[in-house]
Amino acid sequence: MFVEPRASTGWNEEIEDLRQRGLFRVMPKMEGMPGRTGTVNGKHVLNFSSNNYLGLAGHPEVIQATVDSVQRYGAGSTASRLIAGNCEAHRELEDFIARWKGTEAALVFGSGYQANLGLLSSLTGAPDLIISDQLNHASIVDGCRLSRAQVKIYGHLDLDGAEDALKSNGFRRKLLVTESVFSMDGDHAPLKELQDLCTRYGALLMVDEAHAAGVHGSRGQGLAEEAGITPDMQMGTLGKAAGTSGAYVAGRRGLIDLLINKARSFIYTTALPPSVVGGASAALRIIASEEGNIRRARLRENVATFHALVNSRLRHLPDPSHIVPVLIGQSERTMKVSAECLERGVFAHGIRYPTVPEGTARLRFTLMSDHTEADLRCAARVVKESMDAIPGE
Repeated sequence: MFVEPRASTGWNEEIEDLRQRGLFRVMPKMEGMPGRTGTVNGKHVLNFSSNNYLGLAGHPEVIQATVDSVQRYGAGSTASRLIAGNCEAHRELEDFIARWKGTEAALVFGSGYQANLGLLSSLTGAPDLIISDQLNHASIVDGCRLSRAQVKIYGHLDLDGAEDALKSNGFRRKLLVTESVFSMDGDHAPLKELQDLCTRYGALLMVDEAHAAGVHGSRGQGLAEEAGITPDMQMGTLGKAAGTSGAYVAGRRGLIDLLINKARSFIYTTALPPSVVGGASAALRIIASEEGNIRRARLRENVATFHALVNSRLRHLPDPSHIVPVLIGQSERTMKVSAECLERGVFAHGIRYPTVPEGTARLRFTLMSDHTEADLRCAARVVKESMDAIPGE
């Protein structure tokens, strides 16, 4: 039986305030296998809201590897890696990631959020300085806060601002952190220039490759490899292009040993289930193979096609990327346009404050290698029709 709380919580007032501001969030009801199409809230639609960039979440080899791992290792890890959860599957995945990324070692985390929190809070503290791009992901922002280091924010992609912050002295350690492909805008960090600045001013470089790993690089290693650099530490996820779950940090052996001993988000949590680890290993093998090259080439073709289609109608997109933000501005209108797109058969979720700055709400289209040209043409037509149907104030 439900019992009313003894004191007012104010929750209802907060929820109503979110509704009034167009910021109340509701989870879509997804059904079926993830892919280029799906069922959302009972409606069959084209899916442009998935980070499954290479279509690997439903790949038969990934699914079979997941099943095989369950049969071999059981349903769960049963403990943290430092207690009894460090099975062979985890070690094999980390060895593969290190070879693939060209680093001495790697460490798998439960999620990208846990990886960024663990890395930043373990490596820096009160005597240190973190220099962070203005539009870095929330997990980086929270990792900076948890570290207790001093934090300086530079303007998005602003090399002069980054250099000004790097000139700061009197710190035990300086670390510059950036995403490589930014999750809400799809634009690219100038990694080579940032590394040059870090070398000049004695700083470490941390790169979040969450939305670049699998998509960029000669074998999908990420934008850093494509730019010809090796950052001091790289984070990547297994839940986007790899289509499974979890994340990793790759770098020097000493860095990984430090994380094993200090990263609370690694130490104090049950390890990823072996089933997920087995599926992730299979996905990374595909990413690094000729099939991965083919899927990346197909994705690049889709990026070029979709940008041409949408730019011809809306004319406000950044450089071509598999992440395509269609800026609308007002949160309430954005969600109405998103709902109109869904009604017309295209799932393109609205993104609002606080995920993006106020006044910059957008539909965020994420492209997959499996999308067809007909899918792309349909999506471009539907977003234009939906924006026309829901005029701005």
